Amino acid sequence: MALVKTWYSPEDAAEKFGIGKPRVLEWVEEGLVRCEREKGKVVRVNIDDVRLEVEAMVRES
Repeated sequence: MALVKTWYSPEDAAEKFGIGKPRVLEWVEEGLVRCEREKGKVVRVNIDDVRLEVEAMVRES
């Protein structure tokens, strides 16, 4: 059982890391961030995947 919240809305994930929602959705479309969809719309993203991409983005800059 997870002790930490793992799935966030794309908006909440973007806000948590100070990045734009479009960036999060771009990572989803590239297959870098797992997501849950409802009726074709991304409703939740895996925050651990988002964290990894943010860390990679910071390392590259």
